[in-house]
Amino acid sequence: MTPGGSTLKYKRLLLKLSGEALMGKQAYGIDMAVVDRLAKDVAEALEAGAEIAIVVGGGNIFRGLSEAAKGMDRATADYMGMLGTVMNALALQNALQHNKVPARVLSAIPMPTVCEAYVRPKAMSYIEKGHVVVFAAGTGNPFFTTDTAATLRAIEMNCDAVAKATQVDGVYSADPKKDASAKRYDRLTHGEVLANNLKVMDGAAIALARDNNLPVIVFSIDEPGNLIKVLRGQARHTVIESA
Repeated sequence: MTPGGSTLKYKRLLLKLSGEALMGKQAYGIDMAVVDRLAKDVAEALEAGAEIAIVVGGGNIFRGLSEAAKGMDRATADYMGMLGTVMNALALQNALQHNKVPARVLSAIPMPTVCEAYVRPKAMSYIEKGHVVVFAAGTGNPFFTTDTAATLRAIEMNCDAVAKATQVDGVYSADPKKDASAKRYDRLTHGEVLANNLKVMDGAAIALARDNNLPVIVFSIDEPGNLIKVLRGQARHTVIESA
């Protein structure tokens, strides 16, 4: 174990990044300055002894569900969204490598000229070697969100928790940016999230986490250096776990 690893509350973590997290203040697309900052946070986590896998969304490029609502076939829209996640994953891999972090993109949709196809033993091998694995193309199936993909990959990779990076410092009863009276939670069970329809992850992701006793950590990615605080259990966050 590398120096500092013994101080980590979570040794192996699946980080879920939304596509919106990569676009910064832009209306769409990828802000490479933001991606570089996120890569530095991941590099710091690895230096402390953590093992990191990442699932990235594609909402900054194409949002399948909203396009389906406009009349596009849902499956087609979802596949287009998956391709958007591949673009984000490649940008993240590039930034990680610039920060001297070995990184691999593994896609649930095979595209061998662009990146490697997802195979569980191969992904496990990379993580055990200290590489960051960036999972792209969701689950490879339409009608499943990247939140569900993140939970699935976290379970497959034997992660200690999945960390959902957001723009707020935890789970609230309502959008705190719109409702000043929104209640913030420090701790919840998976069942409470489902019963109260709290908008953390979609229901399938939370149910999958519940059934596999996987903790979900919700924290703000906007604060530089927050990832290492999450790994040490020091960040302001909400933990969702079994009762």
